[in-house]
Amino acid sequence: MREGLQIGPFLLHYYGVIIMLGALVAAWMTTRQAKANGDDPEDIWDMLPWLLVAGIIGARIWHILTPPASMVAVGLDTKYYLTHPLDALMIWKGGLGIPGAVIFGLLALVWYCKKNALDFRKWADYIAPGLAVAQAIGRWGNYVNQELYGAPTSLPWKIFIDPAHRIPGFTDQAYYHPLFLYESLYNLANMGILIWISRVYKHKLKPGDIFLCYAILYPVGRFLLEFLRLDASNVFSLNINQTLMAVVAIASAATLILRHRNDGHPEAPVQQESDLAENSNEIKELD
Repeated sequence: MREGLQIGPFLLHYYGVIIMLGALVAAWMTTRQAKANGDDPEDIWDMLPWLLVAGIIGARIWHILTPPASMVAVGLDTKYYLTHPLDALMIWKGGLGIPGAVIFGLLALVWYCKKNALDFRKWADYIAPGLAVAQAIGRWGNYVNQELYGAPTSLPWKIFIDPAHRIPGFTDQAYYHPLFLYESLYNLANMGILIWISRVYKHKLKPGDIFLCYAILYPVGRFLLEFLRLDASNVFSLNINQTLMAVVAIASAATLILRHRNDGHPEAPVQQESDLAENSNEIKELD
């Protein structure tokens, strides 16, 4: 499979084109979310370059710090990238790590919102559904690069992997789970659920809740899909991506629950005032 489109001396990598397409679709969706909630949709186009650059840098750093086992086996580990900075810049070789993209993107959003007096929590909510779509589109870059596939399988939707892209130990296996496709479809479902929540529970949500829902839904799906992955990124014998997803999902769920722990008892303060009034009347009668 060709890596890109040759234009004169330049090679336009499909991987980069797909990432940019995902970012633009995400930005467009965010403008709709912002406009529907009374905020200026043009703000997203101003912040997009900052979020995109920060996200790509963070994603590449995450990959460099947590390379998959197959790359480590052939010497493409963290030490290699640190001593070969030009290779570290080639994002189409080795790829990007979504955790790093989200972390650095959030930091850029915090900075931009603070600089421009915007509510970070609201904009994180607006961005969350689009972020899920960007991930769904971006995963097709893994298809182009013949990476992010799962265990060997004979299922009807299996995909063929060229021998040059097969993981050591599985070179005699030709067909695998299309793990990139599973995650892409899951992210599309995630987007739909987030939009549904934002509309159905609009009057019960607090700023930041939609992003917290994203930070529960995506990690849960990613955690489960990691069981199918042959090429995990291991740090201290732990699948670092799977471990991080579990921590983020649990922390986000706990935060969401704590934020709404008293929402189901709005009558409590009223009842307390009523009890105080009754006690006061009783005291007056005793007097």
